[in-house]
Amino acid sequence: MIAIVIGGARSGKSRFAENFFADANSVCYIATAEIIDEEMRARVQKHIDARPSSWRTCENPTNPYLCIDQEENYILDDITNLISNIMFNLSGESSELDESLEYEIEKEVIRQLDYLLDAVNYKDKNIIMVSNEVGMSIVPMNRLSRVFRDIQGRVNQYLAQRAESVYFIFAGIEVKVK
Repeated sequence: MIAIVIGGARSGKSRFAENFFADANSVCYIATAEIIDEEMRARVQKHIDARPSSWRTCENPTNPYLCIDQEENYILDDITNLISNIMFNLSGESSELDESLEYEIEKEVIRQLDYLLDAVNYKDKNIIMVSNEVGMSIVPMNRLSRVFRDIQGRVNQYLAQRAESVYFIFAGIEVKVK
């Protein structure tokens, strides 16, 4: 089973995903966030403390498929960090992205997600992926932010097509759209 939950920041996406497997014992939480400062460390710890202690956490900022192992159920939180991590790994310190680099970033993100979903299907596992909706706001002023928004939107579309279930979260309320 492949599902995706999409919503804005602080909409309740992670809580929804965690509740999706609330009664399951065999769960792995795939974390894509990179801890870069104390504030981020505190956020991550708060998330870990809120999950059942029986759940395994696998931190992998760019290759989430490597986390697929013996557990039956997986939560990937989140796609937005995965895209950012891959984007900055491929672009380095440059904030200037030409179209060919934009294409390479998106291609690498899709490749990593395909590896993940192929592993889930091959091993007959369940996964719910968390992703931000970033296209319902104003158009960003700088090119880097616009490229990120565009990649995020296209990746969300791609995952929604591959998923059996798609949920949209708004103010803590879920709506099943597929």
